[in-house]
Amino acid sequence: MDHSLPTHLDERLRWLVRPDQTRHGPGEFVLYWMHNALRGHDNPALDVAICLARQNGLPLLVYHALSEDYPYASDRFHSFMLQGHRDVQRELTDRGIQSNFHLQRDGARGPHLRDLTRRAAVLVTEEMPVQPLVGWMQRLTVRTTTPIAMVDASCIVPVPLVGHAYANANEYRDATEHFYHQRVGVPYADQPLDVDLFDGSMPFPAFDLQDACLTSLIRKCRVDHSVAPVIDTPGGSRAGYARWDEFKANGLADYSKRRSNAADHRGSSRISSYLHFGMVSPFRIAREADRAGAQDYLDELLVWREMAFHYCFHHPDAIDSLDGIPVWAKETLLQHVDDDRQKSCSWETLSRANTGQPLWDTCQQSLLKHGELHHSARMTWGKLLLPWVPTPGRALQLAIDLNHRYALDGGDPSSYGGILWCFGQFDQPVEPESKVFGRVRAADPDHAEANLNLAQFQQIVDRPITPLAPRIAIVGAGMAGLTAGRTLHDYGLDVTVFEKSDKVGGRIATVKAVADADAKSDRDGKTSIEGLHPALSFDHGAQYFTARDSRFCRYVQSWIQDGFVQPWLGRMVELGLGGKVIAEKMDTGRYVGVPGMDQVAKHLAADLNVRLETNVVDLLRRGDSQWALVDAAGETHGEFDYVIVNATPVQSSALMSGHSAMATQIAACDMKPTWALMIQTDGLKSLDFDAAFINDGPLSWIARDSAKPGRMNFGQPDGGDTSGTEAWVLHASNLWSMAHIDDHPEMVTDELLAALQQVTGLAPGNVVHALACCWRDAVPVDPIDRECLWDAAARLGACGDWCGGPRIEGAFLSGVSIAGEVLRHLTIDRRAT
Repeated sequence: MDHSLPTHLDERLRWLVRPDQTRHGPGEFVLYWMHNALRGHDNPALDVAICLARQNGLPLLVYHALSEDYPYASDRFHSFMLQGHRDVQRELTDRGIQSNFHLQRDGARGPHLRDLTRRAAVLVTEEMPVQPLVGWMQRLTVRTTTPIAMVDASCIVPVPLVGHAYANANEYRDATEHFYHQRVGVPYADQPLDVDLFDGSMPFPAFDLQDACLTSLIRKCRVDHSVAPVIDTPGGSRAGYARWDEFKANGLADYSKRRSNAADHRGSSRISSYLHFGMVSPFRIAREADRAGAQDYLDELLVWREMAFHYCFHHPDAIDSLDGIPVWAKETLLQHVDDDRQKSCSWETLSRANTGQPLWDTCQQSLLKHGELHHSARMTWGKLLLPWVPTPGRALQLAIDLNHRYALDGGDPSSYGGILWCFGQFDQPVEPESKVFGRVRAADPDHAEANLNLAQFQQIVDRPITPLAPRIAIVGAGMAGLTAGRTLHDYGLDVTVFEKSDKVGGRIATVKAVADADAKSDRDGKTSIEGLHPALSFDHGAQYFTARDSRFCRYVQSWIQDGFVQPWLGRMVELGLGGKVIAEKMDTGRYVGVPGMDQVAKHLAADLNVRLETNVVDLLRRGDSQWALVDAAGETHGEFDYVIVNATPVQSSALMSGHSAMATQIAACDMKPTWALMIQTDGLKSLDFDAAFINDGPLSWIARDSAKPGRMNFGQPDGGDTSGTEAWVLHASNLWSMAHIDDHPEMVTDELLAALQQVTGLAPGNVVHALACCWRDAVPVDPIDRECLWDAAARLGACGDWCGGPRIEGAFLSGVSIAGEVLRHLTIDRRAT
């Protein structure tokens, strides 16, 4: 293969797999995979591909795609990148280049990059020395034999010209000054398109983004819907250059004076996210800054940004751990690992900006709501994690997680550079040593606040994520409704939750005698109470929850750290005929709320506006776009711009009827009932398991509720000796419950106690207390194969465990999903109109 190139392109090329290192065949085309240079101009990678196609007489194939499998994949990044892909698709078309775009989503997944690479004579792509790109390229070299050319399209001084990483800005500046002097002001000349374009078969259909509904596309992608798009930072070259031009006209001349002030929203260019994805050309930015004589801006753009890029290039496997900082910094931080910390903050406390430290929380709110953080504020933000978490390694992990999850430039080498600086990289050791930080430069939030107009900074951060300032009503305070409310509330939206019961949680329920002794019925069914003592409580709904999806797992781990969730490690078995143990059921991690399952719901509802004992029975349309809610007492609540319903299918369908076609779809979702029996007894102590799944007979589940973590040991209430008793929860099978749905609770109690004796071989003994409850809508027969339902035109949504899956995890993800629908409607759709 002929691969001679013009000098300005050749200096940017690095062969990951050289043509002379492989026996790969001639190939059908030259493949250009575009991922971090989403522009059709000033693009060395595109130009290398054109040159190689020209020299070898092959057609050119331009492929760009958006995967679901990158770290921290979310609505925020997907919307930003889809807008970028749409712009570059249009720009390439204007140049006469057909691009082939693929979006990974439901019904459209496959190893297309691998398959196209195998067909290509050579693969050309951009250099990006961070994960997941490094890992993807490594796997591609194993799975194909195609020559692979990496091209630096991000740096003015390309990585092949700099032989090693620099850990000091002055050293890097001195070593590269002559390179920059030769390149900064040189105009970039795009290669002429004088090659054929490949028009053969493709493994996916052509996808035109120009008129596509991005909201609908993102809905089909398996990404985190809780991280909302940023309405005032749209993706794409047009938006990126518009921001740059505005800064060039109104901020660049004063950059030296204003750049360190995080409270000055116009003091920095705010184009780092556009540079990360290559939507704007660093060559053009540098040329224009050079013409303006903005030397301080050039120093930031070229020296600090590109020094971080070169550092990541030489240490791609180290930058996500303490191995990515200097030896002296790592050693001193570890020497102080046993120092007393100020506090211990969980991931959720940090991500929701609830530490109580005003400056840090404002910084985190900037990341959460607006996807950006001023570079000077990031210094204090990153360093303050060290005294708030147990180890420096964990502090670095959290800094990377929070930055990369929310910042639109997260994952960029420059972003890594800013984070690693907080832990000593690109800095010098200081004396004397300080607590926790050792010889790493410490953070002083009081000093930082003294040099910052915090009130002005907070005012900038508190700007609404959308100018509409909508009011949102949520009907039902179950897991899905509370999760939706909590997600929307964190973005500063006005949310009101209406719940017909006197407590939140729905089936994440814990019955407490002192609260429920006079109740005639529980949320969805009937109860029979026989003198429960005031300290008694049972988890009579959901018995535990599992965590499989990463979007849920991170919350569960955080809740464990905060102490209101614990793993349930009791022995669980499967019982067959005659109560014989036929299998151990310890292969799945199970978790419970502490001291009751309802604690999870209470946590989610903690800072929400929840109106209990308000049974919403009707929705009234007000004007073209607002809703009023009517309760069972005839009182009207509202008006609201959006309504989310988290109720049973029967209740949800009734509320939606006449307002949305969703009502028919919801009504088709059938639910099965479950009778629950709660007893306190002394007759089951000899059972050597704590819970059992039962295959036959009236019962489907029994559990020693008092053996769950954080439960109370019974004492001697009211002078009666109940020591030695245990709390047990029994669930009847759905089939039996359906057959006995209208039975009196006392009859249910008798039959289920008899079934308990039959399945265990033990008499229940002295049943001190008993409580029977029927959950009429407990388990969906056939859950709707979507995480939520949404009617954008009506501004109505529905969620619950009958969407996507019947578990608590499914309800959580359903709540996140419907919140995502509202957030996308407020950001992407509103921006489009």
